[in-house]
Amino acid sequence: MAAIQIRSVDEVLVVTLDLPGEPVNKITSGVRDEIEEVFRTLRSDNSLKAAVFISGKKDNFIAGADIEEFVALRTLESARRLVQTGQQLINQFENIGKPVVAAINGACLGGGLESALACSYRIATNNPKTSLGLPEIQIGIIPAAGGCQRLPRLIGVRAALDIILAGKSVDAKKARRLGLVDDLVHPAELETVAIKAAKKLAGGWKPKRKSAGLVGFVLEGTSPGRRLVFALARKQVLKKTRGNYPAPLAAIDAVSTGLSDGLKAGLAREADHFAILAMGDVSRHLVQIFFATTALKKDLGVEGDVVPGKVNALGVVGAGFMGAGIGTVAALKAGSDVRFQESSWDRIGTGLGHARAEFRKRLKRRRLSKHEHRDLSDLVSGTTDWSGFKRVDLVIEAVFEDLKVKQEVFKTLEEKTKADCILASNTSTIQIAEIASAVANPERVIGMHFFSPVEKMPLLEVIVTQQTSAQVTATSVAYGRRLGKTVIVVKDRPGFWVNRILSPYMNEAGKLLEEGALIEDLDQSMVEFGFPVGPITLLEEVGLDVGVKASGVMHGAFGDRMKPVAGIQKLVDAGRLGRKNGKGFFLYEKGKKKGVDESVYEIFGSRPSTGPSAEEVRERLVFSMLNEAALAHQESVVRSARDGDIGAIFGIGYPPFLGGPLRYMDTLGASRVIEVLTALEANHGERFKAALCIKEQVESDSGFYENKKD
Repeated sequence: MAAIQIRSVDEVLVVTLDLPGEPVNKITSGVRDEIEEVFRTLRSDNSLKAAVFISGKKDNFIAGADIEEFVALRTLESARRLVQTGQQLINQFENIGKPVVAAINGACLGGGLESALACSYRIATNNPKTSLGLPEIQIGIIPAAGGCQRLPRLIGVRAALDIILAGKSVDAKKARRLGLVDDLVHPAELETVAIKAAKKLAGGWKPKRKSAGLVGFVLEGTSPGRRLVFALARKQVLKKTRGNYPAPLAAIDAVSTGLSDGLKAGLAREADHFAILAMGDVSRHLVQIFFATTALKKDLGVEGDVVPGKVNALGVVGAGFMGAGIGTVAALKAGSDVRFQESSWDRIGTGLGHARAEFRKRLKRRRLSKHEHRDLSDLVSGTTDWSGFKRVDLVIEAVFEDLKVKQEVFKTLEEKTKADCILASNTSTIQIAEIASAVANPERVIGMHFFSPVEKMPLLEVIVTQQTSAQVTATSVAYGRRLGKTVIVVKDRPGFWVNRILSPYMNEAGKLLEEGALIEDLDQSMVEFGFPVGPITLLEEVGLDVGVKASGVMHGAFGDRMKPVAGIQKLVDAGRLGRKNGKGFFLYEKGKKKGVDESVYEIFGSRPSTGPSAEEVRERLVFSMLNEAALAHQESVVRSARDGDIGAIFGIGYPPFLGGPLRYMDTLGASRVIEVLTALEANHGERFKAALCIKEQVESDSGFYENKKD
């Protein structure tokens, strides 16, 4: 079946792209062939004066190139050839000799935007789902079909770099302000307006485009100005990526080359960079993450055909920071009717205030209309009794991390909710089966562990016990996705997956402090490894009191291997809870961190010195987490290596360019992992004893993934 349909309207060739059997349009090899045929028709038929490219999909123009073709590449030359083929095709939009108009409704991304950039004119709809962007950086490559050349020429270097280096899209209104599109229309008018524009262009009309202004000319229209812009961009990229992601620097070079040496040289540089990046480990790992998250969107975490139930109304027990965040996201993302329950109206007010502040912020930023803001505000309410809980479909408990307290809450919930209401706990460490033991129907109990802050953190762990029903699991997973979360299903073990692998890492940081390591050195070491923050800053953000509670649970479950250092408890006893009360390892001024509080060492019980070497610090911290990930995987805490790596990346910021802890061990090789762990065990004790599954991998020459290169 053809992906493209053509028809002539008033001497304008209307080209409709609608890729059969796919939810979105993408530029496959077959689509490229069909577009080539369109250009042959346009060249040979003198009665055709112009063309309009439009989509037959409801909310999608072109989502980009076919990633499957990119993944299949195996050599630098094949990668370079693929890019050059794409460049030659897109160049024809610009060089066909007749005006070509891009009529954009919905997502216009990657190769789709690069095609539009080569057109004579771009019209977008005011559909909220219309967005334009070049997301290639997110999978470790660069826009290589002219995106690094045509975008800066159209909207200016600084604005273009903002889009290219962030890999994010802009909505239609912003695209119009930037000059990325020439006109904005209602979807119903798109084709009519596009045809009129094509005829005007064919008649010699030239659209007016905004000038860069004096500052723009100085910074972008002169060689010294451009050098300054590129130097600042490189500096910012290196500060953010620490050199772990090569694609942003390659993109800057491709843009710079094109502007200094011309379009042809710029396209050649794009192709060279693309080939090298596409064959590199960083891009491979980022693509694997992309495929994994895409697959998780279709995975309900249960076997067989289970249809998830509907969740219209949500109950949230506890309106503190976590509970308020959960309720806020439920209203914003899922449009759920949210009912908070708390012990006092003051606490209800806090939860409602949190939600409404978030709604106001989005209204101020024009992400919500006044009508939407009013509707959202009406969705959240609260009670100090249990009124309204008989109509909720799901309750999420977010109270103090204490087993007895949670069991009492669940006993009450069983009485106050309808029989088929799902009862979920947001506990971060306590086993769900222990909480469920308090109710008569444990099959309706599940864990839904959100991460803080809920509005920003993308991961949700759904924890199932041996008694949790498949229906409850599927419904909870589906609802988590409605909240915009990446959801993994994990087994009911202490700490579940994320906190399980995090606990020994945090404990090891404490032990290193006891041995004289400096706080800033510990954090710096892990930031350089690729984490967004170091272990001490992470503990400070989570809260030292929360860390003490969690470490106690883990110590009770796993014994001396997870024995916490005494220093953290001493800090809590001294009233140091971290950022939440402005007292911890760091000094704060008006809520902002201002460096290490040197007095903390004395309270902690350590004497800062030169301490362990940077290499030892890195090995001990990294391999404590790797080994625990192997042990947890060995116990089937996660259903697959894929889920484990996604959980680590989205839950604690494990460096994406390494692919996750399990993928990273496959990259290192089991023999190397055993070698390091054996040396660490000899020097520091049994907590570094290698997981049996890693030893077995050495013998079988295998890894956590069936094919280490998948």
